[in-house]
Amino acid sequence: MSTPIESIVVVGAGTMGSGIALTAAQFGIRTIQCDFSQTQLEKARSYHQKQLSRLLEKQKITPADAEAIRTRIEYATDYAHAGNASFVIEAASENQEVKKKLFKSFSETFPTGTILASNTSSISITDIATAAGGRADHVIGMHFFNPVPVMRLVEIVRGLATSEETLVRTAELAKAMGKTPVSANDRAGFVSNRVLMPMINEAFYAWMEGVARPEDIDQIMVLGCNFPMGPLRLADFIGLDVCHDIMMVLHRELGDQKFFPCPLLRQLVTAGRLGDKTMRGVFEYAART
Repeated sequence: MSTPIESIVVVGAGTMGSGIALTAAQFGIRTIQCDFSQTQLEKARSYHQKQLSRLLEKQKITPADAEAIRTRIEYATDYAHAGNASFVIEAASENQEVKKKLFKSFSETFPTGTILASNTSSISITDIATAAGGRADHVIGMHFFNPVPVMRLVEIVRGLATSEETLVRTAELAKAMGKTPVSANDRAGFVSNRVLMPMINEAFYAWMEGVARPEDIDQIMVLGCNFPMGPLRLADFIGLDVCHDIMMVLHRELGDQKFFPCPLLRQLVTAGRLGDKTMRGVFEYAART
């Protein structure tokens, strides 16, 4: 077995990035949480504090555990001082050009042996790797699921040039973080979103065409299919903008009209009704304290 990975850099401090950083720290891995926005870093720090407080209240960790986890996370607005990192996980927005710009920067900042992983949920790893300056063999997909501290799966996506060593090391890191790594080939949406997003999109069509009310669509899928939550509630949880963007990637890459976002989904995104993050999407939500 390879030498255990003791420290990582997580670039992006949004919902996914902050969850990845916290999970790594919980499993004893030193983590640098990076984001160009100081405001976003403070939100991540607040999220980490809140999650640790909840674990303390439930007596799942001790005060000493909480302090140890906190000390394993460093917050930074750049990753230049982390240039000796052996593993970087990008968790920026689901935008192809943003990710490629970051991977170009990674290739100029980190040593040649550093593994460069993307938490993309749909974008081609092979395409992202073209920006890595001849280091495509070290580029891989590491798709976590929200909420990261709870969800056990990591979808491992190997690009055309990803080396076997990179694949093995990435799977080892996922296991070290308490996750189950499962491999998928580099096709749009991989497995999870290739299957999930068309179902969510069809739920929007069922609503738009008056087949049933949103709450009834969800209840039918929860009670009839034993889903933990209905597809429309799940869309709000994921973010309607994220669902839309993933559908657009599927449509562009696979060229099938069935992957084009439902007009009602597009309309809600245009109106800024993005789900939980804006407190209104398919459903409305009370302010969280």
